[in-house]
Amino acid sequence: MTDTASAGPDTSTNTVDPLPLTGERTVPGIAEENYWFRRHEIAYTELLDRCAGKTVLEAGSGEGYGANMIADVATKVIGVDYDASAVEHVRARYPHVEMRQGNLAELPLTDESVDVVVNFQVIEHLWDQSQFLRECLRVLRPGGELLISTPNRITFSPGRDTPLNPFHTRELNAAELTELLIDAGFEITLTAGIHHGPALKALDAKHGGSFIDAQIERALAGQPWPADLTADVASVTTDDFVLIAQEAPQARESIDASLDLVAIAVKPQ
Repeated sequence: MTDTASAGPDTSTNTVDPLPLTGERTVPGIAEENYWFRRHEIAYTELLDRCAGKTVLEAGSGEGYGANMIADVATKVIGVDYDASAVEHVRARYPHVEMRQGNLAELPLTDESVDVVVNFQVIEHLWDQSQFLRECLRVLRPGGELLISTPNRITFSPGRDTPLNPFHTRELNAAELTELLIDAGFEITLTAGIHHGPALKALDAKHGGSFIDAQIERALAGQPWPADLTADVASVTTDDFVLIAQEAPQARESIDASLDLVAIAVKPQ
């Protein structure tokens, strides 16, 4: 895995105002948000080579940092987002991304027009997940790939029927994600989970057993963060996360114990 601690967008000469941090999406460049940003970013860094030389759609492009990363390797990147402010932000900040405003349940693309669809940390926000996946299948060329990640319901909202995050409509476990993809017509070639690596496990121990809970508690308190917690969060890189394939013989942790789920699904030829 490549160290991408500086892989986020270069803002040194960019005068575009950042998108507000609403809790619905993560944005780069905020120290207290860095853990979540890097946890989102790991899916891009691990699967970026699947986009090389391809026409790629990022469905639910949000702030646009991921689509901008993809633009470094892809022939063409199309971003679609429902939020008009996000669309305008990406157009202004990331000119190599072709942005379109649209509903992910009715993608504004023609049939079989892209090689890859990227959908990271988005499907849990959608009301009609099955319809969205059918739309992904429609716009992909035969043999094209859907790259998808989503929080693992078992660890993200443990013991709950409804998501903890108010912006999530339905969270999934690995079996549920697999079922949705197969029912939509995809063939699954990879199922994997994102886990804390050694450095983050050390931070779990340092912060009372859960580095995540320590951050959530401070955020809910509405008070300034302790300097040591802020410094620990700001220090996180994508190298601190580990992607473990479900089938990997060296896997020591079940996918059901993962933080986030990652899958590659292929449209049949």
